Amino acid sequence: MKCKTNMNACVPDQIRYTVLTWYKHFRIICGIARGLLYLHQDSRLRIIHRYFKTSNVLLDSEMNPKISDFGMARTFGGYQIEANTTTLLVLASI
Repeated sequence: MKCKTNMNACVPDQIRYTVLTWYKHFRIICGIARGLLYLHQDSRLRIIHRYFKTSNVLLDSEMNPKISDFGMARTFGGYQIEANTTTLLVLASI
């Protein structure tokens, strides 16, 4: 299945549970969690997405999730946990 669109549009409801096994669902969920962990803890800047939803997750041809739509994202410096933040424009997905 080749789909370079969001999760909601990629898999129609009538075939969602027949095409995607529980293992594939689990891999997608783990990939999303890894992406969010990277944004929140492991990247040089801490990035808070602020508008995360399933339609902001893109699936590549191998069903690997990519987080997108960082229009409302905020950044924090290294060890900051609270601050007045600035808007971040990200043109690529993680």
